[in-house]
Amino acid sequence: MSEMNRREALGTLGKLGLGAAALGLGGSALAIPAKDIDGDVLNFALNLEYLEASFYAAAVGRLSEVRAIGGSAPIALPANLPAGGMQFKDSNIQAYVNSIADDEIAHVKFLHAALGKGAVARPLLDLSSAFDAAGQAASGGAIKGFNPYTNELFFLHGAFIFEDVGVTAYNGAATLLTNPAYLQAAAGILAAEAYHAGSVRTFLYQQKDVVAAAGLTVEQIVNAISALRAKVGGGKDKGLTENGKAVLLPDDANGGAFARTTREVLNIVYLAPDAHKGGFFPQGLNGAIK
Repeated sequence: MSEMNRREALGTLGKLGLGAAALGLGGSALAIPAKDIDGDVLNFALNLEYLEASFYAAAVGRLSEVRAIGGSAPIALPANLPAGGMQFKDSNIQAYVNSIADDEIAHVKFLHAALGKGAVARPLLDLSSAFDAAGQAASGGAIKGFNPYTNELFFLHGAFIFEDVGVTAYNGAATLLTNPAYLQAAAGILAAEAYHAGSVRTFLYQQKDVVAAAGLTVEQIVNAISALRAKVGGGKDKGLTENGKAVLLPDDANGGAFARTTREVLNIVYLAPDAHKGGFFPQGLNGAIK
């Protein structure tokens, strides 16, 4: 089947409402309607990009760039985070965080512009208490008050929570798109997120034996975060190591990144299965898929 015919076939499946089973959306509430839902899918991605862009921008004192897009909804931050961002001691990590912030802000701008008047407003975001809740959930209550902006190592743990989710979310959503131009754009963003995720995993692996918090090593904490994501995200995850070997990506048996359904992604960012709000999105995502 040619590339164009493949895309046309995918578009036909979506328009006939036959894509849900093939694409693993799951649940009647998220079944594909008999219409083009490209806008809904892109808005779902935009919500996630608002979150990622805010997370990185806050670290490098560029949150005003995110706040200038999508409305005036609050972004909750730790009280002790300076307006100018974190104090980095490792210039290599600082350079990477600045580079990823560039990409994430660009993703928000691109999706917001592509959707035009149909773009959803930026939802209420929580980059403070949600991390505390995630830290406690992953460690069985051993880690309390987790703040990713405390230091570089903590920040990398926070980044790990998001990056793999972005990769698997774009992989799962790509085949929901019927417009080839949007599909190509989504593939480009997926690739960027994969580079980010690989970089974060590399930095963390270099410090895997360092005791980071509550007597737990980086390896133990990251693997615990992965286990929590897998529990609520369809079992589709891998930690920093597996059978004593380094793991660069959450890959399936074919060596490709896992693809998560929208429901599985929501379970992770809401920090609870089948929830409709909570976690990093206290009032839920904006748009049709939430």
